[in-house]
Amino acid sequence: MTDVDDQFDAEADATIIECLNLAEPRSFFLYAGAGSGKTRSLVNAVRKTIDNEHGRLLTLTGKKIGVITYTNAACDEIKQRLEFDPRVEVMTIHAFSWSLIEGFNADIRQWVAKNLEEEIIELEEQHRKGRSNTKAGIERLRSMESKRRRLARLNSIVKFIYSPTSDNRTRDSLNHSEVIAMTATFLTSKPGLRRILVSRCPVLLIDESQDTNKSLMDAFLHLEEEFHGRFSLGLFGDMMQRIYSDGKEQLDKAIPARWAMPRKRMNHRCPSRVVEVINNIRHDVDGEKQVPRSDAEKGVVRVFIAPQAGVDPFAIEAAVRQRMATIADDPAWENSDAVKTLALEHLMSARRFGFVGFFEPLWGIENLRTSLLQGTGAGLGFFIRDVLPLVKALRANDRFGATAIIKASSPLLDRAALQEAGSNQVAQLGRAKAACDGLLALIQKQPEVSALAVLEFVAHTGLFTIPDTLAPFVPGGVEAATQDNAAQDDLEDQTEGREAEDTSPQLSAWSKALEAPLSQIELYDVYVRGQSQFGTHQGVKGLEFSRVLVVINDDEARGFLFAYDKFFGAKEKSKADHENEAAGRDSSSDRTRRLFYVTCSRAEQSLAIVYYSPNPELARNAILQYGWFEQGEVELIN
Repeated sequence: MTDVDDQFDAEADATIIECLNLAEPRSFFLYAGAGSGKTRSLVNAVRKTIDNEHGRLLTLTGKKIGVITYTNAACDEIKQRLEFDPRVEVMTIHAFSWSLIEGFNADIRQWVAKNLEEEIIELEEQHRKGRSNTKAGIERLRSMESKRRRLARLNSIVKFIYSPTSDNRTRDSLNHSEVIAMTATFLTSKPGLRRILVSRCPVLLIDESQDTNKSLMDAFLHLEEEFHGRFSLGLFGDMMQRIYSDGKEQLDKAIPARWAMPRKRMNHRCPSRVVEVINNIRHDVDGEKQVPRSDAEKGVVRVFIAPQAGVDPFAIEAAVRQRMATIADDPAWENSDAVKTLALEHLMSARRFGFVGFFEPLWGIENLRTSLLQGTGAGLGFFIRDVLPLVKALRANDRFGATAIIKASSPLLDRAALQEAGSNQVAQLGRAKAACDGLLALIQKQPEVSALAVLEFVAHTGLFTIPDTLAPFVPGGVEAATQDNAAQDDLEDQTEGREAEDTSPQLSAWSKALEAPLSQIELYDVYVRGQSQFGTHQGVKGLEFSRVLVVINDDEARGFLFAYDKFFGAKEKSKADHENEAAGRDSSSDRTRRLFYVTCSRAEQSLAIVYYSPNPELARNAILQYGWFEQGEVELIN
C-alpha cells in the first residue's frame, strides 16, 4: 500500500467528520463506489468523533451515535471495530425500528387491526370473484379464518413482542415487514416519536442506504427536514449497488442541496482493467468514475459468448476456466473451488443447484423476494430453523441434538405442555419421541417426500407449531394440527405467528412451493447461506474474490427482473421498457446494469464473463459497440 493511495479520499473522510460535529451537525450523502472502503470511513469518522470533546458530551448527556446496518454480520463487524463503545448504538434496520416503537402497544394494536381488516376485505373480494370449491378457494377461506382469529385476539394482547433474529411465531409477536411498516408510519404521524429519536441519537448513520426500505427512508428524510441543524442524517452507499426491490428509487435525487455530498473515488479492490470496465458500465447512469490504486495490477478481463441452445453449460464453464488459466497465467482458475461463480439471476442458480421447484413460485411474488433471499419469515423459518435441523439430527442418530431441538422449539415439551401433563409427563415425552420416530420413518421411506407431506405430519403430531403462512395448507387449519396435544389451547395461541401478507397470489405460490421435495428446501438453505458453489448478487455485495466467473443466460433464468439480451442489444427492448425509461421508473435495463456492476466489481485479480446468447455473432458485435471491452477480450466459443 502507498500513503498517497491511502490519503486519496482524505477530503471525503474529513467532510464526514465535520458533519458529525454535535454543535453544528450536518447531514450528508456519501457516494462510495465498489471497493472504496465505505465501512472504514464510517468507523474512522465515528471513532474520531467519540475520541474528542463530542465523545465527552455524549457520555455526559447519555446520547448516542446511531449506526444502522443491513445485516447482522455488518453490525457485528462495526461493533468490533469500534471496540463495543457504549456511546455508539449499532443495530440492523429491524432492531433499530423495534427499539423506536416497542411499548407503543395501543398504537401497534390499532395498526395491526386496520391492516388485518384491509387484508380480510381483499381476500373476501378475491373469494367472491373466484370459485369457492377449488384448492385456491379453500386456501383463501383458511387464510381469512386465520386473520379473523388474530383480529379477534388482538384485544387480549397486553404487550407485543418482536425479535429481529427469530421467526416471531407467538400470537403476541409481530413479523419483520410489520415492524418496518409501522416504524415508517409512526415516525411520519407522531411528532413525539421523532423528538425521541433525535434526542436519543443526534447523529444517525445508515449503511447501504440505497437498499433501505423506501417508506422508512422517506420517514428519515422528513425527520431530517424537520430537525436539520440539530440532527445529522448520514447516508452511506452507492445507487449503482441498489439490489433490493423495496429500496428507494433515485434516493440521490431526493437529497437536499444543503447536504454535504462527499465522494470516495478510489477503488482499493479491483485491478485497473476491471476498474475501467465498471466505470464504463455506470458511465451512462451517473458519470461517477473511480480510479485504481497506483500499485494495482492491470488484471485480466474476458467475455466468452456461447450459444444459448444445445450446449452443456457446465462443460462450457469448465472450458472457460481452463482458458482463463492460460490467459491469466493462473493455474488456480482450473480449480472450480478457487473461482467464485456468480449467477446473475436467482432462478438460474435454483435450476442449476436443484431447488427451482420450491424457489420459483415464491420468487414470483414481489413482496416475498427480500425475505426469500434472506431466509427470513415464519414460513421459511418453520422449515430451515425447525424441521431441517431436526431431520439432520435424526438422520445422524444424534439423539442429544434432536432432544435439544425439541426442547427448544417443540410445543410438545414446552413448559405449558409439561405443566398440563402434570404427573403424566412421561407420556408427553413418549409423544415427542413417537413424533420424531415417525418423521424419521417418513423421510427414510420417501427420500423425495414433499414439503407438504412433512408439514402435514408435523401438524398432525404437534411436533412444531404451524405458522399462519402455512396453516391454510393443513386440513382443518391450526385446530386439526393440535388436536392430539394436551395443551391445545395454549398451542393455538402460539401458532399465531406472523408472516408477510398472504393474499391469494401468496397462497398460490406457497401451495406450489410445498409440492417440491423437502430436499429442495435443504438445497435452498445451503444456497441462501452462501455455502453453494454459486454466489448470490445480494450475498456478495461488499465481498471480494480473487477470480470471478459471471454467468449470464436469460433463457435459463427465465427472469422478468433482468434482461441481458436486451441490455447487450441482442434483442429489442419492449414497449414497457421504453415507457419505464421515459418516465424515469426502474426498468429491466436499469436492474440489469446495476447487477452487472455489482458482480463485475467483486474481482480482485481476474474476471471472466460467460454470456449464453441466442445469436452469438450479433451479441459479440453489440457488446463491442458498447466500447466496454476491447476486441481481443471478447471471444466466441462453441
